[in-house]
Amino acid sequence: MSVSLVVMADTHLPARAHDLPPPLWSAVAAADVVVHAGDWVDVALLDELEQRARQLVGVHGNNDHGVLRERLPEIARVEVAGVRLAVVHETGDAKGREVRCSARFPDVDVLVFGHSHIPWDTTTSTGLRLLNPGSPTDRRRQPHCSYLTAVADGGQLRDVVLHRLPGRA
Repeated sequence: MSVSLVVMADTHLPARAHDLPPPLWSAVAAADVVVHAGDWVDVALLDELEQRARQLVGVHGNNDHGVLRERLPEIARVEVAGVRLAVVHETGDAKGREVRCSARFPDVDVLVFGHSHIPWDTTTSTGLRLLNPGSPTDRRRQPHCSYLTAVADGGQLRDVVLHRLPGRA
């Protein structure tokens, strides 16, 4: 059975935008699993995603404090349609990322991370796929805001698409 995912990070609401962009809310409504890799900033988005998402997997980021840190782990792990998925906010500097993450997460197939606001999609020498969806609300060194969609099926992650949004939300 295939499972659809929407992946986001670094939403920074309401500091960077008042709300998520409408296309992302549509993707949330259509997804079986919503993944958020931290830097929510306000607990209101967590509450809303918990109500709207069929399943929510999230972690706290470096800009998340108080209730967000109480309710969200630093690292989340879940299996989705046979895909072993881990979520963390920070992975450190881009240089050496593949080696560090392969060593830190040897038992997962896909690692979703955030922090940089820069989309990233690579596969390490050990087969670990690293995904950063960028930010749907902040371009920080990028021409577009973004999020990801994907399908998990039979232990494989496929149809990974980076959705670019025009400007700020």
